[in-house]
Amino acid sequence: MKWFIRSAVVILVLAAAGLVFAGNYFYQYAFVPAPKDFLADEEPVDSGKVDPAQSWFTGETRSRWQITSDDGLRLSAIYLPAADPQQKTAILAHGYMGNAETMWQFAHMYHELGYDVLVPDARGHGESEGNYIGFGWPERKDYLKWIDKVLLEKGQKEKVTLYGISMGGATVMNTSGEQLPDNVFAIIEDCGYASIKDELIYQYKELFDLPTFPVIQMTNLVTRLRAGFFFTDGDVRQQLAKNKTPILFIHGTADTFVPFSMLDEVYAATDAPKERWEVSGAEHAKSYSVDPKKYSDKVKSFLKAYE
Repeated sequence: MKWFIRSAVVILVLAAAGLVFAGNYFYQYAFVPAPKDFLADEEPVDSGKVDPAQSWFTGETRSRWQITSDDGLRLSAIYLPAADPQQKTAILAHGYMGNAETMWQFAHMYHELGYDVLVPDARGHGESEGNYIGFGWPERKDYLKWIDKVLLEKGQKEKVTLYGISMGGATVMNTSGEQLPDNVFAIIEDCGYASIKDELIYQYKELFDLPTFPVIQMTNLVTRLRAGFFFTDGDVRQQLAKNKTPILFIHGTADTFVPFSMLDEVYAATDAPKERWEVSGAEHAKSYSVDPKKYSDKVKSFLKAYE
């Protein structure tokens, strides 16, 4: 009998240790900034030629802005003024393992529409501090601070719009559920996911083809211990339910990284003025690349309706 009890205890201890290892492994795989072998390039297609828009983006007009997050991280952003300032600023949010530098084409698009442009490096990315990826959940509070920074620097009459792609799309959707100043008049998101949990489970099944229980639950606990939040709290749909800002949802029909089906979920989650645009044949974060002019025209039309 004693032998049986000891054996059972050893088995339980080994199982618990294995579960902790698995939770930490998946946390490291998903949440720790590092090269990711499963990632497709989220930046629009680059021909390899020097683009005038990219030259503008890296030119002399740009500067760096900084803020400090609520939890003490030093965050950095690229700021580019409009050629003819019109008291309106677009704040852009990049994707998972991207950075502000990868957003040059979108920055130029807004520049061509007459906007000053602010492109933050998300925590744990680019020149911003942080040792984890927040998947757009803690970043929502960072974007509130970036909005405040714009109003501090540009004045309380500045109009502000938010744009995000992929994880950045989730970031601006999460931000939409917070108490936003009236200056924020519109939000545009491209291929953001419905929740961190749903996206992680989808990727876990795609990458490992293993049962999610109890690894996902343990990873959630590890995330709370190491990053300070439960990723199950990051439900974009719940944030959108509180949103009052007009929002445009964009998603490519051939997206297999953030499933196209998630567009229905996020679109249905808000009662605010809204539009949806399904880009036929576009893969993840490639809707702009399919037809840059049509993309820009769609963004321009939506913004003009609420400016």
